[in-house]
This record gives sequence, structure tokens and C-alpha cells, in this order.
Amino acid sequence: MDSNKTMHIAMSPWFAFGHFIPYLQLSNKLAEKGHRISFFVPKGAISKIQHGNLHPNLIAFVPINVPQVEGLPSGAETTADISVPQFGPSLATAMDRTKTDIQLFLHQLNPDFVFFDFAYWIPSLAKSLGIKSIQFTIASVPTIARNYSIHVKYYQVEADDISDEDLMKHPPGYPDSSLIIHPHEVKMLRERKKMVFGSGLLFYDRLLRGLRESDAIAYRSCRELDGPILDYMGSQFGKTILPTGPLIPKFPASDLDEKWTRWLGGFKAGSVIYSAFGSETTLSEDQFHELLLGLEQTGMPFLVVHKLPTGFESVKAALPEGFLERVEGRGIVHDGWVPQQKILEHPSVGCFVSHCGYSSLLEALPNDCQLVLMPIVEYVTPRRLSSVLKVAVEVEAVEADGFFSKESVCKAVRTAMDVNSEAGKEIRANRAKVREIFLNKKFESSYIESFCQKLGDILVQ
Repeated sequence: MDSNKTMHIAMSPWFAFGHFIPYLQLSNKLAEKGHRISFFVPKGAISKIQHGNLHPNLIAFVPINVPQVEGLPSGAETTADISVPQFGPSLATAMDRTKTDIQLFLHQLNPDFVFFDFAYWIPSLAKSLGIKSIQFTIASVPTIARNYSIHVKYYQVEADDISDEDLMKHPPGYPDSSLIIHPHEVKMLRERKKMVFGSGLLFYDRLLRGLRESDAIAYRSCRELDGPILDYMGSQFGKTILPTGPLIPKFPASDLDEKWTRWLGGFKAGSVIYSAFGSETTLSEDQFHELLLGLEQTGMPFLVVHKLPTGFESVKAALPEGFLERVEGRGIVHDGWVPQQKILEHPSVGCFVSHCGYSSLLEALPNDCQLVLMPIVEYVTPRRLSSVLKVAVEVEAVEADGFFSKESVCKAVRTAMDVNSEAGKEIRANRAKVREIFLNKKFESSYIESFCQKLGDILVQ
């Protein structure tokens, strides 16, 4: 395909802001190259993401009407509008019922490609209209590779009929065969294998159909981190694999409020621990306390930005007894929003304690702070970062239930922050290498150029 020829691409992400944003990041990168984007999004969410549209002359939002379905609160359009139990079955069913509208839009717009993640029906719909489909999955490729391959291996077997020993084994040919899978993580895998995710369809079946039926598979990844895993997925599904690069957010960001600037500025460079678990993760009261007490035990200054445990109306009420008095002047717990990228970039921040949400990990990698990982959202990628790439320290969990203790939190932070220990030196050296790659001005642009070239090749096949 002529490298100067522009393409028209439709984006159809899952109805969650954690999906809208990476899709919009990719849209901005493609628009920089002159390609036109039609972005399908629930109409009520447009005002909340349009500030991230850096190329409004090329990126157009197409409003989607989310139908009312049983179990979905009136007016709910995204995961931000519903409670966790309603997350899968109701909103995913509503998304599936937008199929007729999406078909009409695709027929009218006639794009070259349509990108999707959870809408498994898009490949067949697109094919009928002569449009190429790309499954663009925003989750980390190591997690996808292992969990999907396990699901394929036991596709027709009930989760309860598979032994723990089998689920702890890696699929044949899986590159990171040394990764250890713990018993409590097997329990998590069993639960996900059983999870129905709208229209009576299992979660993994929904994603598996997209992997099998799409024309190609795109990942928010790079070969420098995940090269062997990308090759493995290509061999498993016989598809062209399109890494986009990490797509580090470059949306217009607010400056830090004066209170954060002043507080962080009161500590020496690289001394502050920053802990954040994203907008959707809520810890139990016990785990919230263990985290706070573990950070207190480090003796270091810290800023904790977390949702409060269920049932608490104020930060003060949710804190351990006497905690506020003991950490006065060096510890803050905040339950509101902060501009995370700006926090991570601040020279006083030396350690980031993360729940291992993939977007948060990607935001942290280009920065100078050390990584302490608490595998709450998922466990494959953080374990790969800590035990294979050795760029982070994982908090050790209690084997029986996966919970962590204040002692394990404190130990992990001190290991990551110790500049003199062998472990600390190794992690810092490896982090520096990754940071250098991510900060290379040609790093992201080369991925997007290659990505566009491969799309062009697919278009003429």
C-alpha cells in the first residue's frame, strides 16, 4: 500500500473509560499520521473524553444510544454508572443490542477498518460489509496469552473438573515457563472461567471469538517488553500481531494543585512513596489497614490515593486507630482524584505502589520511581515484571487467600528503595534500561509507523 494513502478507521471499545482512553490514545497517534477516525462511544460519555481528542479535524465521535436492559439502571451507559455485580451481564448485553446501530453506522461511514475488544460480533458484521476487523485488546499481552491459552486447552471442560495442578501449569510453548502460579490465583482463574459476560456468553468465549474471527490482533505492547509473548500469540491464532507500542498518555493534564506541590516539595528527591489503586479497585477494610500500616512501618513519607473501603463515608473514619496522629507531617490518605502522571513525574516521588492495572504500569515505566507491585487486578504481568524482567518488587501474598500483610508491604518497599542491596541495584539498573527505551523520541513513532504500514498491508490482502 502507498505509505502516503490515508485510511478511515472506526473504533468500537467496551463501554468503560479505562477502554475509551487507550482507544483514544491510539486514535490520536493514527490521526497524527493523517488517518481519519470515527469513534463509537455512548452519547453521555462524549463530553467526558472529548478533551482528549487532540485532532478534532480528523477524530469524530459517533454517539451510541445504549438500550435499557433488565438489571441495568436507568440512564446507565458505562461501567462508571453501575455497581460491580451489574458490570458484566447487564451492560455487555446492552452493548450487544447496539449491533443494529453499529451495522448502520458502518454501512454509512464505510471505513477501511473497525477496531473492537468485547463486541465479538463485529468481525462477521464487518466482513459482510467488506470492512477489515482488528481486535485491539488493552489488557497486557502476557496475561491474555496465558489465560486464553488455558481456556482453549480446557475449552469443553467445566472449571470444577480441572485440577489445581493443571491450572498451575503453563500452556505448551508458553515463553515464560518459569513463572510461578499460586493456589489463590488458580481460584481466580476458575472464577473467571465461569464468568458470564452478557447475552449468556462466558467472558473468555466472548474474547476468544474475537481473537479467532478478526483479521488481525492488536496489542498495547512492544517487543522490548513482550517480544516472545507476541510471537507466541501469533503462532496460537495464526494471525498478524500488531503491537502499537505502549501508548503513554499525552493528554492535556492539569498541573498539580498547590497543596500537592507544596507537600511533595517538602521532602528530598526520591524519598516519597506514592500508592494508588485506580478508580475501580476497592480494598476490604482489613487490607486497606494492612497497606497503610505497612507504609507507616517503612518510616518514609507517603501519599495514598485510594477509594475508601465499602461502608465508610470519610477518610478519617476508615483509618486504623491512632494512624493519623502517628503519621502526621509525613503521611497523607486521599480519596479523591489526582493527576497521576504529574505525581509520578515529581522528583520527590521515589516509589510507586500499584495494584497492577496495566495503564498504571505503563504510566510508571518511563518515570524514575521504583515499582512495588500488589497483584490485585491480575498476576501474570506483575510477576513477569518482577521475576523475568526484574524491574519491580512484588509484595508477597499469604498463600491461602492471596491477602498481603503490613510486614510484606513494608519489606517490598524497603527492598525497592534500598540503593545499596544487590536486589535494589539490579532492579534500578534494569528500570534505567527500560526507561531509556521508553524515553527515546523515536520509540513510539517507529511503532506507529510500523503499525500503519501493517494495516496497509492487511487492507490490500
